[in-house]
Amino acid sequence: MRRPLATYRLQLHAGFGFDAAASIADYIKSLGVSHVYSSPYLQAMPGSKHGYDVADEHHVNLELGGAEAHERFCLRLGECGLGQVLDIVPNHMAVGGRWNRWWWDVLENGLASPYASYFDIDWQSPEERLRNKVLLPVLGDHYGRVLERREIRIVRNGAELTARYHEHELPLAPETIAPLLSRAARKANSDALGFLADSLARLAAIDTSDRQTLVARSRDLAVIRRWLARLLEERADVTAAIDDTLAAINSDADSLDEVLDSQNYRVAYWKAASRDLGYRRFFDINTLVGLRMEREHVFCDTHSLIVQWLRKGVLDGVRVDHPDGLRNPQEYFCRLRREAPDVWIVGEKILEPGEDLPPDWPIEGTTGYDFLNIASQLLVDPSGEAPLTDLYREFTGTEASFEDVAYEKKWVVLRDVLGSDVNRLAAIFQEICERHRDQRDYTRHDLRHAIRTLVASFPIYRTYVRARAGHVTQPDIATVEAAVETACRRRPDIEPQLFRFLGDVLLLRVTGELESDFVMRFQQFTPPAMAKGVEDTAFYTYNRLISLNEVGGDPGRFGISVEEFHAYCDNRHRSWPHTQLAGSTHDTKRSDDVRARIALLAEIPNEWAAAVRRWFAHNERHRSYGLPDPNTEYLLYQTMFGAWPISFERLHQYMLKACREGKERTSWTSPDKNFEDALEEFTRQVCGDAGFLADLEAFTTPLIAPGRINSLTQTLLRMIAPGVPDIYQGTEIWDLSLVDPDNRRPVDYQLRRDLVAELDSLDAAAIMARSDDGLPKLWTIRESLRVRCRNPQCFGPDGRYKPILAEGPRADSLIAFQRGAGVIAAAPRFPLSIARDGWADTFVQLPHGLWRNALVHGQTFDGEVGAEALFSKFPVALLVSSGART
Repeated sequence: MRRPLATYRLQLHAGFGFDAAASIADYIKSLGVSHVYSSPYLQAMPGSKHGYDVADEHHVNLELGGAEAHERFCLRLGECGLGQVLDIVPNHMAVGGRWNRWWWDVLENGLASPYASYFDIDWQSPEERLRNKVLLPVLGDHYGRVLERREIRIVRNGAELTARYHEHELPLAPETIAPLLSRAARKANSDALGFLADSLARLAAIDTSDRQTLVARSRDLAVIRRWLARLLEERADVTAAIDDTLAAINSDADSLDEVLDSQNYRVAYWKAASRDLGYRRFFDINTLVGLRMEREHVFCDTHSLIVQWLRKGVLDGVRVDHPDGLRNPQEYFCRLRREAPDVWIVGEKILEPGEDLPPDWPIEGTTGYDFLNIASQLLVDPSGEAPLTDLYREFTGTEASFEDVAYEKKWVVLRDVLGSDVNRLAAIFQEICERHRDQRDYTRHDLRHAIRTLVASFPIYRTYVRARAGHVTQPDIATVEAAVETACRRRPDIEPQLFRFLGDVLLLRVTGELESDFVMRFQQFTPPAMAKGVEDTAFYTYNRLISLNEVGGDPGRFGISVEEFHAYCDNRHRSWPHTQLAGSTHDTKRSDDVRARIALLAEIPNEWAAAVRRWFAHNERHRSYGLPDPNTEYLLYQTMFGAWPISFERLHQYMLKACREGKERTSWTSPDKNFEDALEEFTRQVCGDAGFLADLEAFTTPLIAPGRINSLTQTLLRMIAPGVPDIYQGTEIWDLSLVDPDNRRPVDYQLRRDLVAELDSLDAAAIMARSDDGLPKLWTIRESLRVRCRNPQCFGPDGRYKPILAEGPRADSLIAFQRGAGVIAAAPRFPLSIARDGWADTFVQLPHGLWRNALVHGQTFDGEVGAEALFSKFPVALLVSSGART
């Protein structure tokens, strides 16, 4: 199997395409990385900054340089000895304009499109007005008002007729074009145009259940268009007649309405999406439509180019985006594995604390958020929980636990953002209840509330019941039953029997064709509720200690023991030894270095509380009518501390996004100008307040070095723990980035090249003296990856994971473990407590033999080693036995 030793994530976009990526391949190799790990680079929507809005599965993104630049990129990677891993997006596609020809075809031809089966569209809506139509919520006002203002027009572009609304262009169904051409034919006295009009009309009568017939229909339609184009070239009077016909229709709202109402789509006010949208989206993004990836022909068509690259060795692996959105992730991974049996596959599966990957997924593991969170928790001193909780309550007035906040925010999102998805599930569930006389009297209102409550009560992203196969696991049962119990407790006004019946359907205790469809759709829906309600809402409003507010994390949990960390790593070594290990990603709320610094606050809760109280009193002068609120202000202070130094522009950009995501005072869909103006002015004033900034710097400056120690600890653990370490672009040196777009700023690779070139001429003391340049982190990464490369027998399934437990008064502040027979990683935690109290004779007992420190050349240890000596010359230690290679 072509497994990576380590990956380096690159975010490709128009400003950093294939040629730019190729130019740094040798630098990436110099870090000890084995594989470049690229963001999606199939053809995305124009201007895409991330590539997850794929519009064409068969071509490489032109904005990145297209196929030729891609070939140069791949050749350059090979010259440098680098493999390649690609991020792929099977769950959804972008739907904008003509870029997605499959979607365009569906809008044009409806169920008669050969691509209608590709997309997760509810063609049989319970509402007659939406049946066999795709709702398109693209209008800036109500449809009738837009029509009266003549903002929608039918236009001709050559032989093609389309509907245009500002930047939106939509196709017209062939059978609705036929009457327009017939009118024009009579006007121009053209039998040829009349014949073409009749041919278009006949296309409406074909059998839409046969895919081959649909393909033949598409060919016929293309022939008709070519003949029409030729006719327009030859007959100016025909062209004029068509244009006159369109002008007449555009000038009459009733005629225009008649044409638009006959389409395979229904244009609507954008707010209609929250209740009436008839297709599955990626979360709440209307322009990303779900794919029916469970259908084999959809899999084959969407993966043809990717599979070709995998088979040819262009790619050694893939990262699968959002597998929880798929109807049957296990089936998908099995198909992918059959097509590419010898490649490295990881899935962006977000595991909640205590959850594990389904053991029957034929993949190597996750993308590493679980490791990221366990490493962050390890740095948090549990003794700080009570005082920081008291401070948060005092400062913000909130008494709610994170569990309560998460439930509340999921409920709000389910009501206000994902309402159309709830309605679709409720419609199916109502049909199920009608078939069971004990349940038939529940109203649609009852069912919507029950579904919202149960989804909001889910403790994890989703279950993995396979309804047709009758496959239900014990974790599935435990998850659903726990959610039912929570729902009954939180909503005593809803009959418990309704929740229990819903749970029975989800666990296949009540079965049927409709029940099976409901189960599979319900499981696809709980992940968006968790992502939008918790990660994109609660994580921006529950601000007790924001280093814990990370994808897949639990801010309600405050620190873990060394033993818990070892148990996690041992499990990963035994079950998923090649899983990916993340520190920062393109989606993290803040970088690993920001989290590492903020974690220090758990060690000094009293000092932090005193500082916050001073700042709150000092900055009273900058508030406008009590705004921003204390919770927002508390988030700002933690952010400034964690990311300092930070400019007003970056800070304001982050705070505005955080508040809109939090949806308490403002939001993306309903921005509150008064609040946002007050927030901007407050941020501007505090960033220009010399007295406040002097106090902030006086508090922060002594904590920069301890924060870096925390960073080195989690960096070393990521490099040496079981799995494949990943480095997000630029984070090989200190990086104090916040959530996107802040973490997608240009990376200065020339600076990093120069720093790498200096490493071999420096000793540990010189590297520490250059700490402000980021050399200690860069050194730790490069030397760790060298050790991994030169001692493969110590890593992977054959390289055991063995905890080494420290002894002495500060044993809980030292993490050490052995990989295989020849490598030991050791690192401290709680650096402020150690600086204050010392190690107090804490030590580790090394296995027999002489051990060399790969991070401090010439330093060796054997037998019993005191922690103070172990970390005397460098903050962390990477020991290699005399029989292994450094």
